Amino acid sequence: MEKLKVFSCSDSAEKFTEEVCNYLMIEKGQINRMKFKNDNNFVQILESVRDQDIFLIQTTEPPVNERIMELLITVDAVKRASAKRITVVLPYYMYSRSDKKDQPRIPVTAKLLAQLIEASGADRVLTCDLHNKAIQAYFNINCDVLTGEYLLEKYFDSKNISDKVVVATDAGSSKKAYKYAEHFGCPIAMVDKRRDGNNDKAIASSVIGEIEGKNALIFDDEVDTAGSIMQTVEVIKKFGAKDIYVGCTHGVLSNPAIERLKNSEIKELVMTNTVPLPDDKKIDKIVVVSVSDLFGEAIKRIHEETSIGKLFETN
Repeated sequence: MEKLKVFSCSDSAEKFTEEVCNYLMIEKGQINRMKFKNDNNFVQILESVRDQDIFLIQTTEPPVNERIMELLITVDAVKRASAKRITVVLPYYMYSRSDKKDQPRIPVTAKLLAQLIEASGADRVLTCDLHNKAIQAYFNINCDVLTGEYLLEKYFDSKNISDKVVVATDAGSSKKAYKYAEHFGCPIAMVDKRRDGNNDKAIASSVIGEIEGKNALIFDDEVDTAGSIMQTVEVIKKFGAKDIYVGCTHGVLSNPAIERLKNSEIKELVMTNTVPLPDDKKIDKIVVVSVSDLFGEAIKRIHEETSIGKLFETN
């Protein structure tokens, strides 16, 4: 593809970038990344990007703040090398859960990150399944949002699970659960969460809907520590659910998520590869489906200036 180049912003993003480039049938962009003895980052683009359509891929792997600095420095390097257009590709948007001012004297870091990306010189952002759709409006540049929903649906369709019910973890997730239930042609149930006296913590105590003897599917945009998922699993198991499956786009899996998953009644956690899964977190219960081809096709459509929306109309 003419005048299209894709670069990885960090070692952690190399594998994802290679998979995207394989889909596009192009060579991965050549870049040198290093750190000086004073802990300052250095980036040098090793090939001409003048008048090129550049895509910079950065994944989220601790330390997150280091990943952000790598991204911003790389954007600046490409901008100063006279790239025609720069698109930042973030399979998982960092700080996405810090998306509103719901406590006194706190930042809205998701918006701050958007401002930093713009200030560094990016012309466009491509990401996936934002924690809050409002984050898209934090940008004054174009921000395209993909979804892993169709890949998760395709995976569970292939398993031919009988007697399914989609379970919403709370009232807030019922809209998402309804969309999945509509696709699978199965009923929906919801876990009822109530406040425990003066304690501000929500306690899952009962289930609205019929789940006894059914195989439960739970969907969320991300699984971090897996605390809320485990609470839901315990309640629906108590009310007679059989096998329990969890699907999510972003498997953040912070501690103690892996131990919780190992000791849980969950049969499978199905997630995409928007967040790299290190070897020490790979367990039999985790299934990873790749969104690399999806991002590759979106990059192709952005480069060719064709519709990204139509990408999902055929699914």
